[in-house]
Parts: sequence; structure tokens; C-alpha cells
Amino acid sequence: MLPPRIVRRLVLAPLVVVLAVAALVTLPVWLLVVAAASLRLPPPQRRGTRLVWFAVAWLTLETMALLACFGIWVVSGFGGRLSRDEYEDRHYALIKWFLGRVYGAAERIFGLRVLMEVPPPTPGELSRRLTRPVIVLARHAGPGDSVLLVHHLLSVYGRRPRIVMKAALRLDPSLDVLTGRVPSAFVPRGSGAGGVVAEIRRLAAGMDPDDALVIFPEGGNFTPRRRARAIRRLENKGLAEEAAGARRLTHLLPPHPGGAFAAIDACPAADVVFVAHTGLDDLVTLGDLWTKLPTHAEVRATWWRVDADDVPRDREEQVRWLYDNWARIDAWITANHRAPAAES
Repeated sequence: MLPPRIVRRLVLAPLVVVLAVAALVTLPVWLLVVAAASLRLPPPQRRGTRLVWFAVAWLTLETMALLACFGIWVVSGFGGRLSRDEYEDRHYALIKWFLGRVYGAAERIFGLRVLMEVPPPTPGELSRRLTRPVIVLARHAGPGDSVLLVHHLLSVYGRRPRIVMKAALRLDPSLDVLTGRVPSAFVPRGSGAGGVVAEIRRLAAGMDPDDALVIFPEGGNFTPRRRARAIRRLENKGLAEEAAGARRLTHLLPPHPGGAFAAIDACPAADVVFVAHTGLDDLVTLGDLWTKLPTHAEVRATWWRVDADDVPRDREEQVRWLYDNWARIDAWITANHRAPAAES
């Protein structure tokens, strides 16, 4: 159960500011403590100081974003005009600024590089690029995959992303405030697949030509246990063909088709974009970050676009089409996955 909105605004948001100030004041102490703790680990695992620097950078940027949100709230007549398009534009610009600075910090601190394999445009694609909305179907793996994806949609492709997220993410004050003021959805735990699908349908139905609805059909990060459980669930439902397709996937969980199909049905004019990426797959927990974070974090990614006219409308054909594209993502990851480089 999440705390009510007034508590999140009056307690959690100011708490971020306090933590940011405290972190900046005590930064030398934290660096010494973490460096001392890292001495007990072999050299490839001494990466704690970089995590501290990034945590401080994140808190500082969150504080700046929250102060900017407060300023926009005041200028909008203490929230009275926030629903107007001009204020939505300002919040998208602020999200773009925030993610751009987070990305820049990751480049400097972790040596992050994103190598994007951009496919050549198909005939007529350039003319459609910002004249049709898009539904983005991406794998879910590693920390920050949604951050990188939204950053590229805003900064590189000029899109305005809409995302369906778990309600628990509202505990992050800047995420709560910023995405709460643009088209997005936070789905409470226990709402079930129907609640998620309903939110996806709502967001897709209202898309403009420059919007992008981002969906992660797997519903979570890949683990062997989740994969086995997902296959059993498909078998128990009598979906033998889907279960066979899931068993052929090495790096992905089988997609939950309900959300993707709800978006396609609600916005039939949208093109569909599939996104594959690899590089941070092995970093899921804080322990993974402590023990496996490489000196230079490299993310390789690619995408392909399916014209709205080429998206199947028959449900059985749609299922096969989705699984075929999921298999294509899996094969691309197999060809491009690299183990994290050891730190010297």
C-alpha cells in the first residue's frame, strides 16, 4: 500500500532534497568508507566509489528536477493549468533534460557506451517518422533499460514516450511527479493483467503522431526460474505452440500478448517498433552491481519497425507474429551478447 499523494509530496520529495544535501556534505566520508570496504575484495570488484559518485549525482539531479517541478507548479497557477499542452511540453522537456544528465553521468562514471545499430529506413519511413504514433515493444533486462530507452526516444528520435509502470515506482519522488504530469500509468500491485491492459488501452487510444507507447511484454527481468514458471503457465493453459516457442528462447521470457494487442487494437494507425539490447543483462541486483559492474559498460542495441499496414489483425496470426519477432530479438542477443569485461 503506497502512502497517499500528500504524504509523498510533503515527506518523500523533501526527503530527497535532505538526502542530496547530506550526501554532498558527507561525500568524502562515504568515499573513504566504501574504498576501505572494497579493499577486502579482489581488484575486479573494487567499484564501490563509482556507485557512490553515481548515487550522489542521481540525488542531486532528482533535487534539481523536483525544484523545477515545483517552479512549474507555481507558474501554472499552483497546479490550476497543468493540464494544458504547454505545461505538458515543459514537463517533457524537463524529463529530457533529467535523463540526458543521468545518461551523461553514467558515461563519465561507468564509461557507459550505447552502440545503436540503426537499420536503413524503408521506403516512405522517413516521411512517416513523426506523422504516425509508434508502439515500442522492448525486452526487459538489467538496470536502467527503460531510462536508456526513454532517453533515446526523447533525445534522438524526438518522440514523447508514454509508459505503464508498477505503482511502487511512485516511491521515487521525481519519477512520481514528472511522469504523473504527462500521459503515463502506474498500476497497483494485485490489479492483475486486466488492470494493466486497461491502462495500456487508455494510453494508446489517446496517442498523437509524435507519441510512443513503451511496453515491456515480458513483465520483468529474465531469470531461469521465471522462464520455467512461464513455460509451465502456458502449458497449463493448453497453449502448446506458445510453450514450444518459449522453450526456444534463451535470453527472454515469453511475451504477455495482452498488453501489446490492446495497444494495437486501440491505436491501429500506429507502427510497431521492436527493440533488442544487451550489455547490462547480468546486473539485476545491488550485489550484481557491486561484484560484476565492468570498467566500461557497453550496451548494444538495435530495433526494427513494422508498418501499421503490415501488422496482423487476426489474433492467432498476431500471436505467431509476436513470438516470431521475440525469437528474432533472442537470436540477435545471442549473436551480440558479451560477458562483462573484467576491471583491471
